[in-house]
Amino acid sequence: MSQLEFTSGNFEEKKTLFVDVIIPVPIPKSFCYRVPAELEEEVQVGCRVVVPFGSRKVLTGIILTIHQIPPQQYEARYLIDILDAEPTLNLVQLKFFRWLADYYMCTMGEVVNVAIPSGLKISSESIVQLNPEFIDHEVELSWEEELVINQLLMAKAMPFDDIRALVGNGKVSKVLKSLISKQAIIILEHIREKFTPKIEKRVRLLPALAQEPGALEDIFNQLSNKPKQTNVLLKYLQNVAVYENSGLNEDGLNRKIIIDAGMSVSSINTLVRNNIFEEFEVVISRFPVESATAEKPKLSEFQVVAKNEILSQFEQFDTVLLQGITGSGKTEIYIDLINEVINGGGQVLYLLPEIALTTQIVHRLKRVFGSKVGVYHSKFSDNERVEVWQGVQNGTYPFVVGVRSSIFLPFSDLGLIIVDEEHESSYKQMDPAPRYHARDAALVLAKLHHAKVVLGSATPSIESNYLAQNDKYGHVKMMQRFGKSILPAISVVDLSKAHKKKTMVGNFTAELMDSLENTFGNKEQAIIFQNRRGYAPYLSCDMCGWIPKCDNCSVSLTYHMYQNELKCHYCGFKAAVPRACEACGSHNMRSVNFGTEQLEEELKLRFPQKNIERMDLDTMKGKNAYDKLIKDFGEGNIDLIVGTQMVAKGLDFDHVGLVGVMDVDRMIHFPDFRAQERAFQITTQVAGRAGRREKQGTVLIQSFNPGQNILRKIVQHDYDGFFIEEIKERQAFHYPPFVRIIRIILKHKTQSVCQQAAYKTANLLNSVLGKNRVFGPAEPAISKIRNKYLQEIYLKIEREVNLSRAKQAISAQVDLIKTDKTLKGIIIVVDVDPN
Repeated sequence: MSQLEFTSGNFEEKKTLFVDVIIPVPIPKSFCYRVPAELEEEVQVGCRVVVPFGSRKVLTGIILTIHQIPPQQYEARYLIDILDAEPTLNLVQLKFFRWLADYYMCTMGEVVNVAIPSGLKISSESIVQLNPEFIDHEVELSWEEELVINQLLMAKAMPFDDIRALVGNGKVSKVLKSLISKQAIIILEHIREKFTPKIEKRVRLLPALAQEPGALEDIFNQLSNKPKQTNVLLKYLQNVAVYENSGLNEDGLNRKIIIDAGMSVSSINTLVRNNIFEEFEVVISRFPVESATAEKPKLSEFQVVAKNEILSQFEQFDTVLLQGITGSGKTEIYIDLINEVINGGGQVLYLLPEIALTTQIVHRLKRVFGSKVGVYHSKFSDNERVEVWQGVQNGTYPFVVGVRSSIFLPFSDLGLIIVDEEHESSYKQMDPAPRYHARDAALVLAKLHHAKVVLGSATPSIESNYLAQNDKYGHVKMMQRFGKSILPAISVVDLSKAHKKKTMVGNFTAELMDSLENTFGNKEQAIIFQNRRGYAPYLSCDMCGWIPKCDNCSVSLTYHMYQNELKCHYCGFKAAVPRACEACGSHNMRSVNFGTEQLEEELKLRFPQKNIERMDLDTMKGKNAYDKLIKDFGEGNIDLIVGTQMVAKGLDFDHVGLVGVMDVDRMIHFPDFRAQERAFQITTQVAGRAGRREKQGTVLIQSFNPGQNILRKIVQHDYDGFFIEEIKERQAFHYPPFVRIIRIILKHKTQSVCQQAAYKTANLLNSVLGKNRVFGPAEPAISKIRNKYLQEIYLKIEREVNLSRAKQAISAQVDLIKTDKTLKGIIIVVDVDPN
């Protein structure tokens, strides 16, 4: 593939360029495209390109490699356009994405699809139509744009391919993007540049009026009998001191400031028409500029010791586990470390497991670092996430606070990663692929950048603590609370005795109710923790035991009282609350067990004068819902919060005197090998919300079996004792950290096909891995979700086994099942290191 080019009297052969492109689809291989001659100078690895895919689709891909070798199996098609002057993804990101795809057994396309914000993608489908509000004489059009508009005036709507034929393959995306920006066309399921910068409309004086002496006095004389226009001009001059500095006029003033001051819009427009004002637009950030308002916190003596230990351990280890009890002041140490890295010109990533945690911590960090802090999480709009992405690229944000998806950001000089609450299960992505664990992925990202990692937790994961004990990580402990604060007093209340003596008050023991009375009497706040949302797990008929089930999933429907409906928390199915049992017709329907909504209702009836709020996924749906509730609680406007795991994670309040833990037995006895670990961690974490300052807090845990060993360890704040017992169990029964687990989930709309596929898969895996490593298949506890039946197979791979070769063998057997024509429609999901 070549062409001849005449240069200085000689014929030179010019090679045709090809690019391998990652397409954001679940296909293992990249695709090779030919680069048009006019785009060869713009091609760079990591740039976004618009490419044809299939017969009609156009997609955004990422250039992986540039070469001169045409593909052998197919004729390479031309790429359509290059979207970036500079690469969207850097080389370190591409290496990182390759590792994610290999380790978590998915495709590079799936990684790219999740990693890049939607606002940076272009997608295509069919129809382009004229915007009915478009007026062509008000905007300037290129001749290609006029060609498209004229065709649309006749045809009203056109397929994407017809427009491509009209203006040419290399120009179609640019023409359509331009027409969209001019609001000339509307495209549904269309090619579109999704990111739109935020525009602010401003006005300013004509430059001559701001610069010429006496010009403004003449204008005021002309407007002497026009008070509304005079007021607009005065308002402008109040905000833009052109008399003192005429250069300030260039930036102008936001029109909205004038309008919000009660000025007439028509008066502004008249001043524009009369060449006194001119209008213009500027692109502004969606995030306000904030200045640092506080010095970095002064470390206490024991915090200085801990920080110096971390720095000392960094000389030997790239990763240090910081084990600090709740309230020990880990955040202050993080701030000190962050400050040193930023001052040295490096970048910092501070990972948190939940969006709810970012609110308080971001406020603290912005007081110290101002607008150097970028925040990245899923509650942001597509446009906001694109701004943060670009801010990391251009250096606006050397420091990012975010949830697990922040590991995908385009860091170029990462010096430090902090993984706070590293034990949290929220760091694991469930769906879609890649099903990555952000803590583990962060360790690899740090290695690629030659950065250091701090893993912080009061109750480290068993795996992290095991690695620290075996000198794979550095290990620093902080076993005292900051200042004069002391650990809370934890007690376990016997539910079985309370039921026998009939002293229960709804779902609360008399001891917990009395403690709430005392807490409110002392003008303190309280938190009630229940590890499930909704009014009750399910409704049941007292006569025959019938339970309303989801039509699509094999689970009971959860009762939500305030919406008066039943919901499935797996597929979103909703149903009206039945007036009578559908099995026997009885009207004796009752709620079984309890959720946060029911607890909230009971407490409001018991304490009607108190402000009681709920914090769970149902109430925290709005973008600012977390911020508002946390602000109100911090300011003392809320007396009690009833919440799920959100209330357990890192929130710091001054006046919480009591924490109540409900239904701890269900957590402890959940059928999962991590159940005891999670019960210990979350109970300890939520207990840590009590008594954060000088006064000791109280924690009451309700249990039917208060003598359980794990509860004794929680009461004694004995993490090390718990770890010793738990690690023995893990070793005896072959669980992590002694083995790696891979879960294979099979799904099909027909139960028999799903079972058949599962047994075939297990037999194939037995033949390549050995029976002692393959467990199942088995029907999971929830055996049907979204109208698909499920089967599970678990694989246990010893640490000394070559994991890469094992995964290749697993992938080969899975591919055999996927291509088996007798199992058509089977879906197989591979989950490496499942939670």
